[in-house]
Formats: sequence, C-alpha cells, structure tokens
Amino acid sequence: MLIHHKPSFIRGILLLGSFLVLFAIILSPVFKDENGKSTTGLHYADSLFNSLSKGSSYFIPTVRQQVEALNGKEVAVTVTLKKADRVALAVEALKLAGAEAAADGDKITYRGDLGKILGAAVNVGDYLYHNNAEAVRKEYNAPALAVSAAWWHVLTPSIKELQKQRLIAEAGVVDQVIRRAIEPGNNFYSVPPSKVSDHLLIMTALLVFYVIYTLWYGFAIFELFDGIGLTMTKSKMKQEA
Repeated sequence: MLIHHKPSFIRGILLLGSFLVLFAIILSPVFKDENGKSTTGLHYADSLFNSLSKGSSYFIPTVRQQVEALNGKEVAVTVTLKKADRVALAVEALKLAGAEAAADGDKITYRGDLGKILGAAVNVGDYLYHNNAEAVRKEYNAPALAVSAAWWHVLTPSIKELQKQRLIAEAGVVDQVIRRAIEPGNNFYSVPPSKVSDHLLIMTALLVFYVIYTLWYGFAIFELFDGIGLTMTKSKMKQEA
C-alpha cells in the first residue's frame, strides 16, 4: 500500500490501535457491579441506564387515580386473543377481579366492573415493578410474567371494543393501564430502580466518554485515509467560455 503522508498514517494506526485495545477491555469482565460481581463495561453501562430508566417510569399512582374513577362502571366486552394459550389464564384473571368471564376458542366474553378489573391488572404491574413476583404467583397460582402477559392480551383488544361502544374515555384509561402499569412492570421486572440524582457523576462520565470515544474512532479513520492519500477536496468551479 502506498503511503502518501507517513505522520498522518502513523497517527491513524496509533489511534485505531488504542481504540481497539480499549474496546477489548470494555468487552472484558474486568469491571464490578454494585453486588461485586464481575461484568463487562458494556453490560455495566446498559444495566445502569436500564435502572435509571426504570426509576423515572413509575406512573402507577397516577394510573390508580384514573382507574378508581371507573369504579362502578359496568361493561360487557368480547375480544379475540392473538395467542390462544393465554385464554385460560386471562379468564381466570378476570374472574379473580370479580368479572364474569367465559371462553369460546380464542374469544373471551367478560362482564363486570371496569374499575375493579383494571385495578387488578394495575396491581400485577405494581408487584412486578417492585420485583415482587411471588405475590402475583400466590394470588393467581401461575408465573408472574405469564399473568402479566394474559392481562396484556385481554386488555389490548378491549380498547377497540370499548371505542366501538363509544366508551372513549374508558378505552383511554385501559390504554394507560397497559402502557403505564402492565408494560413497565413486565419490561423492568428484576431491574433495580435508581434515581438520576444518585448517579449524576457516573452518568455524566459515561456520556462524556461516549462522545470522546466516538470522536476517537472518527479521527483514527480520518488520519488513516489522509495517510494513504484519500482526502475530500472541494471540486473546482467550471468557468464558462
């Protein structure tokens, strides 16, 4: 390979080499998590940001207020579940919430107090958010995440069915229960919640490092290309005769 600018080429090699060395270290289990276990830098950063994200995603108190406003609101809904294996558990969950429920293949028809039904679903999301799967298992006699999935599958199609009945406000509350109670509880289960204010230093350091590390790679490529004579120049303007 023909080298046009040796100093630039050497700088590029050094920058790229050091970038790869540090990248290998980041992917090696040489770091310690909060429990003292060995982990990679990538996994440590991912766990930290997941924890911070969970800490800022607790909306259940607000959702409970919306659900309580529906106490006494009787509804009758028939929905089709996308996964037939969730039907039996979904029916059981509805019955435990005080509703009348029956299945016909992949369809479920239920009737009852919407406030109580949604309140039961919110409780499951709250338990999972606080990593208390055992409480859900005891109440439903089923794995906690399976119960959460059953609620998701029966409530999601309920939104359109309630809208068809012109129960728009009620459908909106169902949507809030799914997005702000069931999904956060399920998605963040087993992740310890953290506040940004408790990790300002390390979070700032990680973000600054990310910016510097990205520029590091960019300058390495720039110097290498400059060293082998590949540069971008402004094209000359054509002059009319």
